[in-house]
Amino acid sequence: MSGARVVKPKLLIVEDDEGLCSQYRWAFPTCDVLLAHARPQAVALTKREAPPVVIMDLGLPPDPDGVTEGFATLEEILRLAPRTKVIVVTGNGERKNALKAIATGAYDFCEKPVELEVLRTIIERGLNLHRLEEENRRLAAIPARSPIERIITGHAAMLKVCRDIEKIAGANVPVLLLGESGTGKEALANAVHDLGPRAKHPFVAINCGAIPENLLESELFGHERGAFTGAVKQTIGKIEAANKGTLFLDEIGDLPHPLQVKLLRFLQDQIVERIGGRQKIQVDVRIVSATNANLDEKISQGVFRGDLFYRMNALTIRIPPLRDRGTDISLLASFFLNRFNQEFGRGIRGFTEHATVAMNTHDWPGNVRELENRLKRAVVMTEQRLIDAVDLELAAPEAALPDLDLRTARLRAEHEVIKTALARSNSTLSVAARLLGVSRPTLYGLLEAHGLVTDAARTAEITAPADETIPRNN
Repeated sequence: MSGARVVKPKLLIVEDDEGLCSQYRWAFPTCDVLLAHARPQAVALTKREAPPVVIMDLGLPPDPDGVTEGFATLEEILRLAPRTKVIVVTGNGERKNALKAIATGAYDFCEKPVELEVLRTIIERGLNLHRLEEENRRLAAIPARSPIERIITGHAAMLKVCRDIEKIAGANVPVLLLGESGTGKEALANAVHDLGPRAKHPFVAINCGAIPENLLESELFGHERGAFTGAVKQTIGKIEAANKGTLFLDEIGDLPHPLQVKLLRFLQDQIVERIGGRQKIQVDVRIVSATNANLDEKISQGVFRGDLFYRMNALTIRIPPLRDRGTDISLLASFFLNRFNQEFGRGIRGFTEHATVAMNTHDWPGNVRELENRLKRAVVMTEQRLIDAVDLELAAPEAALPDLDLRTARLRAEHEVIKTALARSNSTLSVAARLLGVSRPTLYGLLEAHGLVTDAARTAEITAPADETIPRNN
């Protein structure tokens, strides 16, 4: 019996050197190697085959001695397949182009002459990362991450909340939802209604803290024509409108004291009297209330009635804040990123390490609503392939986890050594070059590659002779 056919991952190589193409063809036996010698072929293969990893030379015809065509090809590949990992192959002394390629969206770079073992390692890392990202994207796209619609979670405490909502949905008793702003109280209130026997009847919501006190009574209980100035017709209130259904009283802790008395009376007998009317109207309404306030504290201060509190909290659900939900932050961030990518036609590939650390360390006072709004703005506004902490308007973490990739570590160490040499030499380039054991032109190239030109120039203008100041970027 023959075994199952092994499907090899596709590897697109964009290279105009026939000799290198032949070498690449046999160098990666674990991949299905596709070859392109110019941009049109590369674009066509990207559209048709959607390779997870691409190796490309920046020197492509009709500009084999330059990089213009290579960068145009890179940008088009990333536009068509933003999640593809592109590995750029550059010649010696082309670090500037390599760093520009990374900034454009390339995954990594490899210098010529290519060491095949190094390149194999980079390809394997790229394939693994692409596979993980696709799996995360598939999981994030699953419509229901919990038993409750609109609640995306994998956290044990939040899953327990969802199970509790399922249990109490069928019980015709008042429910009190306690949680910070943005934790999903209205979504859970909707779930209480939708999963219960009242699902075919109205769900009516009112925010007790968003309506002025002089209008709130009319909103809740309705009024008769002529009951007050401006009452030109009979209007039924939210309670009456929710008959046989569910009334959701959001921010119940902000309900004015006089209305607390009237609401308590309604909860006792389910009878409504419109303002200016004498008719007693029997209604059948289930009350679900929510607040982010500490009601025990309000009761002790005398601003919230204890008897009303005990009437409303026959069943109480406490919703954990986002900062206590662990991996839900990353799960929700990926979910919103995918949603907004589709909504706004963007191709953002994910998050930088700084963004991930910043999200996981942020306190999230606005909880899920804050995360959603920050992601929406970032997807619309960013010009990069990856969302960074600055795009989320979050403070960059002071001590982000270091990248353990050896190539990145070498660049990081080189950056720090150059800064130290500049400090010791008081930004005198001839002295700094001597300390580093390189020529002054080489130091110019290193400064530009590491983005140190502008910063160092401010000091060099004062301390160095005219011919030794660090050149400015034009």
